Amino acid sequence: MRFLKRNFANLLLLDINLPDQSGFQFLEELKKNDISIPTIFLTGNTQEMSKVRGLDMGGDDYITKPFSYPELVARINAVLRRAEASSDLHVTKNAKVSDSPFEFCGAKVTPIRLEIKFPNGAVAKLGRKELGILSYLNQNRSVIITRKALIHSVWGIHADVKSRSLDQYIVKVRELFRNNGLNLDAFRTVHSIGYIFEPESPEQQAGAAGDAKPDKA
Repeated sequence: MRFLKRNFANLLLLDINLPDQSGFQFLEELKKNDISIPTIFLTGNTQEMSKVRGLDMGGDDYITKPFSYPELVARINAVLRRAEASSDLHVTKNAKVSDSPFEFCGAKVTPIRLEIKFPNGAVAKLGRKELGILSYLNQNRSVIITRKALIHSVWGIHADVKSRSLDQYIVKVRELFRNNGLNLDAFRTVHSIGYIFEPESPEQQAGAAGDAKPDKA
């Protein structure tokens, strides 16, 4: 676990019976630490329920002993191919081009085209990291987001990214909106902590519109 928290791994061969915990518990611990690795259970436990449990937990394959090395190599290659294919849709750790379009402070973000469209009709290309940042903010509305959480979500938990680099991407996003006539008042910096995206609810918007109506003569 200490190694995986600090290093990248392509694949994990995991037994169910470990010295200090079960392989199932270890896989759960990996997921709690936001560590995602293609996993093959490699064990002498042939019980069907154990196999079902391992696959339901997110294991990519389950091989029981005895097995031949050519079979093991073939299974490993198959899992690695599937893992590579599934990651092709990701533009950042948290965002995929297959994600549904969403609205952010009056602009429409379309992940499949890496585009953002503004009310003035202008369409701009989004960089991968900008898309990842907007997606994460959109998915975590009205909660304070630490800089570390945002970096880990967009770049990955092992990424060596400084807060200053993140701030530069935030500045680019703010300038993009400002240049197209939109403000980001709903997206605020929380001093020494991170950020919060707190858009108005439809009820608040309706109330504000009603307050702005002139009184009838």
